[in-house]
Amino acid sequence: MADLGQRLSRRTVLKSGAAVAALGGVSAFIAACGGSTSTPAPTAAPTAAPTAGPTAAPTPVAAVTFGSNYSDDVPKKAMQAVVDAFTKKTGIPVTVNTVEHGKFQDSINAYLQGTPDDTYTWFAGYRMRFFAAQGLATDISDVWSTIGASYTDAFKTASTGDDGKQYFVPFYNYPWVVIYRKSVFAAKGYTVPATIADFTALGDKMKKDGLIPLAFGDKDGWPAMGTFDIINMRMNGYDFHIGLMAGKEKWTDPKVKAVFQKWADLLPYFDPQPLGKTWQDAAKDMIDSKAGMYFLGTFAGEQATDKTVHDDLDFFPFPSFGTAFDAEKAIDAPIDGFMVSAKAKNVDGAKAFAEFLASGEAQLVFLASSPNNVAAAKGVDTASYSPFQKKMAEIIGGAGKIAQFLDRDTNPAFAGANGMQGFLQTFLGNPTGDLDKFLSGIQAFYDTL
Repeated sequence: MADLGQRLSRRTVLKSGAAVAALGGVSAFIAACGGSTSTPAPTAAPTAAPTAGPTAAPTPVAAVTFGSNYSDDVPKKAMQAVVDAFTKKTGIPVTVNTVEHGKFQDSINAYLQGTPDDTYTWFAGYRMRFFAAQGLATDISDVWSTIGASYTDAFKTASTGDDGKQYFVPFYNYPWVVIYRKSVFAAKGYTVPATIADFTALGDKMKKDGLIPLAFGDKDGWPAMGTFDIINMRMNGYDFHIGLMAGKEKWTDPKVKAVFQKWADLLPYFDPQPLGKTWQDAAKDMIDSKAGMYFLGTFAGEQATDKTVHDDLDFFPFPSFGTAFDAEKAIDAPIDGFMVSAKAKNVDGAKAFAEFLASGEAQLVFLASSPNNVAAAKGVDTASYSPFQKKMAEIIGGAGKIAQFLDRDTNPAFAGANGMQGFLQTFLGNPTGDLDKFLSGIQAFYDTL
């Protein structure tokens, strides 16, 4: 990235006549999401009008507008640090439009079809390909000609649309694992379970000790998707899971019914009131030693703001089920990153920002404030990684199959509040209900799409 400034000038990011505070996407996203908070980055100082002679005033630097779903305190501050580093390096101001994470996802389609920001946070895999195929993203293959050496082929594939072009810049990823406090396990004499039988036996011990075995909060609808994913992959394998997400397999298949039956058997080990809690509430239950474990992405560590407590966190992959698919060691390890909208007003500035985001420099700035993920760029110096991050990298590297997460591997309309979010909440509210009727309803909804 040492010659980024020279490459930026060749791209003519300093377009004449552009306004420094180009906020075209903000009002549209506010309308789509029902409110937002805007965090502007430092902007260039106003240029005084010329007093005499033929010398014209310098052309203002065109701002990049950036739609962000980093609404929780830790990642929001971490992303602002990245934005500030970009502006300092290039002189290009960035106006950040921050929207609550769930609202961002639920409103993304309307946002992109309206007046979106130049660039925005999003996810790799199917969810990226879906919007690229709809013509709602800008092809950034030219950016990839510069940043390609920074990524493995797997990351490039996850950033590539159905047309073979690149539309996404990976920033970081993280595994979905069972998180716990080392001090609690040591004090109680607990051992990390390897199999599901070990897991339930440990849960029985935790119950006797007055703990909720597994923290759980699904008020927002999406956390339960991760639980479905891991049970499905443990019982039916990665290929079946991906086929189900793509509509190649049916929700009425007996294999899917078996997943929900197994989940119902395990629910006595989960928090009994998950629909009233957010994932943050559930994470705090584990952090405050009210629950012994928590199955979620490692971003749950954001809730441990005390470094001593964060250093006490550890995790393990969800236990094996004794099936032929145990050897896959499949996990959800979603890739978060960025795209450039098809209606971007400052395309050159957005591409310059995307190139910076692909650098190890940018990713380490983010991770310094939010050490609950691992950088996507392969050239990143991991010397600064904590033991927590080093273990994340180890588990991701050891996984034979990696899924992106249910709502990223399937049609966004199917995964939303009117789709799987609602269906899974219905199941959690009545796990002993008629599964055949329940699954027929899911399949019927999928078929309407």
